[in-house]
Amino acid sequence: MVFTLKPTKFFLKQLDDLSNEAAKLLDKKLKIIKINPFRYKRIHGYGLFLFRIRFEDNRKEKRVIYLVDKPFVKILCILDRAKEYKELRIYLKKLGYL
Repeated sequence: MVFTLKPTKFFLKQLDDLSNEAAKLLDKKLKIIKINPFRYKRIHGYGLFLFRIRFEDNRKEKRVIYLVDKPFVKILCILDRAKEYKELRIYLKKLGYL
């Protein structure tokens, strides 16, 4: 089964701020989740099927957060790892998932 990726407007805005190298790497990883969205690590504690993709941009650890809602994979946002997911709850509330 191939899933359909649905990026949020917020994610697309954040994507524009990434370096070209990071954007290419992220594109490859997003192709993987179209085939198997359960490949990456799950985020617990929100009652949703949230997962994250690790990557690096300008020597900073970042995470792409996505939600599996069959047959869609909703790409929600990019978080800085240094902030330890503190903004995730805010983003989920803005997007109407909490």
